[in-house]
Amino acid sequence: MDFIKLNGQNTPSPTVTVGGISVFKEFLPPSDQLHLVKELRAVAAQAPVFSPKTKSGKPMSVRLTAAGDFGWFSDQRGYRYVEQHPSGVNWPEIPDAIMAIWRAVAGAVPDPECCLVNFYGEGARMGLHQDRDEANFDWPVVSISLGDDALFRVGGTERGGKTESIWLQSGDVAVMGGAARLNYHGIDRIKFGSSSLLKEGGRLNVTLRVVR
Repeated sequence: MDFIKLNGQNTPSPTVTVGGISVFKEFLPPSDQLHLVKELRAVAAQAPVFSPKTKSGKPMSVRLTAAGDFGWFSDQRGYRYVEQHPSGVNWPEIPDAIMAIWRAVAGAVPDPECCLVNFYGEGARMGLHQDRDEANFDWPVVSISLGDDALFRVGGTERGGKTESIWLQSGDVAVMGGAARLNYHGIDRIKFGSSSLLKEGGRLNVTLRVVR
C-alpha cells in the first residue's frame, strides 16, 4: 500500500490548515481507501456498529464501532471510553494499515489505543464538541475520511465565536494537535452520494487517539 512507504520517514507537510487543524488532502489513493474499507468491515464483523445515546437518552445520528484497547460509549451516564463492545466482546485489534497512517502523520508519539469508527448515513451530523475524554492532551487526534464528502467545521477552544469550515473528501487525513488539540469541531452535514467508495453511500470517519 502506498501510504505504508511513508512509515519511518519525516512527517509530511499538510496541504491546508483550518482552525489550526492540519489537513492532508488526497493523502490516500483510491486503492488504499478500498483496502481500508475492507479492513473496517472486518472490524465491524467482530464488533458490530451500534447507535450510542446522548445524555438525554436520544440516539445519535451517527453509528459507530471501534478497535484497539478501548472503544467509546455514551448513555445517560455520560460519554466515556470502555474496554469492551456493548455485547461484551473485546474490541478487535487496530488494523496495521490504519496504524501505518498514524505513524506517518502523528509524529514521534505513542501508538493509539483507540480507533473509533463513525458511520454517517444520509442526514447524519456531529455537533460541535471537544475531544477531552483522554488523559493526556499532548498527543494528537488523527482523523481519516472515507466515502461521502463532509462539511467539517472548526472553532476555538471556547464554545461560540468564529468558526472555519472545509469540505473533507474521501482519502483526506486530518491531524488535531498542539494548540488546536482542544478546538471545538464537528460535521455539519455530508453530501450523500458524492462518493462511490461505499456501495450504499455514506461516510466512514476513523479517528485515532491515545486514551491513557
